[in-house]
Amino acid sequence: MKNAIPDTATQKKGLAIKEVRITPIAIVDPPLLNAAGLHAPYALRTILEIVTDDNISGISEIPGNANINAALETAGELIIGKDPFQLNVIKALLEQHFGKESASQRGHAPWDQRKLVHIFSAIEVACLDIMGKVTNRPVVDLLGGKMRDKVPFAAYLFFKYKGAGGKLGFDISPDAMGWEAARQAPATDPEGIVAQAKAMCKAFGFQSIKLKGGAFEPQLEVDSMLALREAFGAEVPLRFDPNAIWKLETGITYGRKMEGILQYLEDPVRGQENMAKVKQALKVPLATNMCTTSFDDIPGSIALDSEDIILSDHHFWGGLKASMELARICDTFGRGLSMHSNSHLGISLTAMVHLGAALPTPPYPLDTHYPWQSDEVIVGGRIPFEDGAVAVPTEPGLGVELDRDALAKLHQNFLECGLTERDDQTEMQKVNPDWVFEMTRW
Repeated sequence: MKNAIPDTATQKKGLAIKEVRITPIAIVDPPLLNAAGLHAPYALRTILEIVTDDNISGISEIPGNANINAALETAGELIIGKDPFQLNVIKALLEQHFGKESASQRGHAPWDQRKLVHIFSAIEVACLDIMGKVTNRPVVDLLGGKMRDKVPFAAYLFFKYKGAGGKLGFDISPDAMGWEAARQAPATDPEGIVAQAKAMCKAFGFQSIKLKGGAFEPQLEVDSMLALREAFGAEVPLRFDPNAIWKLETGITYGRKMEGILQYLEDPVRGQENMAKVKQALKVPLATNMCTTSFDDIPGSIALDSEDIILSDHHFWGGLKASMELARICDTFGRGLSMHSNSHLGISLTAMVHLGAALPTPPYPLDTHYPWQSDEVIVGGRIPFEDGAVAVPTEPGLGVELDRDALAKLHQNFLECGLTERDDQTEMQKVNPDWVFEMTRW
């Protein structure tokens, strides 16, 4: 028997959503390589604004594509008149309209392709921003309170082709210096990866390093990890992520070559069963953001013992509060926790910081693509890192506000770039026409 969904619009005058604004944007992204192909010159994001009857606004940011944007438009109509504090009611309304999603709808690409989780996470973060402004408290306090004053992140390295992305594409800016120049430089071998790491760590102060693999044959990528160990020493934790592109025997063979140098190995193989087999064979912790990506996956994860660390992402775990629930499950079953990242701007980064500050157990340094982006959509511009960490905002809500001029510029990028979804295979075929995505390649 279905429960009736209460009408929250009449519960308290003034706390009702009167307007929902959805703005798709395109941000400059360099030609980064991964198991699914190549990043396009622009990454798509969607900015959500929710405004109440008393003109209190909340904002959020999610990965964008035409399907998600259309569904978000529908969701916006559904929540008009609803109380932004009543997130359980809002979630029930969305599930009633869109239906519940299964873990299998995530898809095979490195990024999550489900729709409802992205929609609800966008609405939840914007509503939490409103709640914080109404109560004069930062979002971290709405998640249970601040456990740390700053949240550490890891340097996130990529194999990449030469190029700045955006209108420059595979060209570079001759005036670029420091990290801006390194961000545009090619990195297709161990020497290039070490140079990239040194430049990124110098610019942002990162104390740990992750390399995204799956782009080249395994030995070259393992050699790159060994070169990072040689360059940075044992005191800098290293992680490696081939995005589940390896066969089982490949994962075990090359995983053994990195035993002793890795803090953890992320998604060497596809699926919980194969991950469990690799875990039994190796003396290195395994992490995932591909085989355990929803609460529906947790029973299998525990039964099979498929990983040691789960990389959360509030964009596809169902929001910040759901991510707090995941943290408690991880504590219960002895899992470590970190966070996954996609190309993003400061609104998503700030939400991650609030979540990272509220987690009861200190997380592993979080993933972030932020150094790879040069655009920003918030007042004050780019968010600073100090010693690889971001200070937790103390202002009410998220603590960031939209820069309207920047938003208009990035929306114009979206209108002009012609992209409607992420498609790394098509971008890769512009370089190598015969290239096709394979779920397991090596």
